[in-house]
Amino acid sequence: MNAFNLMRSTHRHPSAILLLVQLLGMLLYPFIESTPSGLVVFNAFGIIVLGFTTRMVRRTPGHAWISAGIALPIIVLLVLQMIFGRETLLPWSSALEALFYFYAAASLIAYMMEDHRATTDELFAAGATFTLIAWGFTHLFVLVQAMHPGTYAAAVNAADARTWTELNYLSFALLSSTGIGDVIPLTAHARALASVEMFVGLMYLAAVVSRLIGFTLQQTKDGRD
Repeated sequence: MNAFNLMRSTHRHPSAILLLVQLLGMLLYPFIESTPSGLVVFNAFGIIVLGFTTRMVRRTPGHAWISAGIALPIIVLLVLQMIFGRETLLPWSSALEALFYFYAAASLIAYMMEDHRATTDELFAAGATFTLIAWGFTHLFVLVQAMHPGTYAAAVNAADARTWTELNYLSFALLSSTGIGDVIPLTAHARALASVEMFVGLMYLAAVVSRLIGFTLQQTKDGRD
């Protein structure tokens, strides 16, 4: 019965499952990113996230075949990196992953904006979309760093290349406009990209999240009336 309820909940609220998988990945990856097998495990996890995200896009106005078409070369590139350790493929996979996550985020935004009510799944989708956007910019940061080493610095080991976790932390700090953190962009292009992410974060909160909150409050009021 518990397994049946879990499957039914997954079907009704796939956005919650996607959000949970993303958050678990962010919490678990710091434990393995410094290990020799960290890249393999992270790439394998990335493939799992791609699968969940493609499944989620099927419920939105977005086209699953577009997501699948972007995800397929990503999977190929990630597998090649795992097998042969080809770091030269990192910029290509990062660019495609950024495109994939941005398309998935746009599809979820369209899903949340297509009616005038806020369902439970749409509230979970708001969190999942925020994370997708943050992951998309993280991969853009990885791409910029791979093409121009030394683009990002930090208080500790400033000359070293920043890890995925550090760049993901920077992405969330910029997207949420909290501005906290010791990872900073150094070049003009990196700062321009950071400015774009801050603008996207503000617009997302103002145009999408506030709209859902307004619908939720209205539905609560109507229910009381």
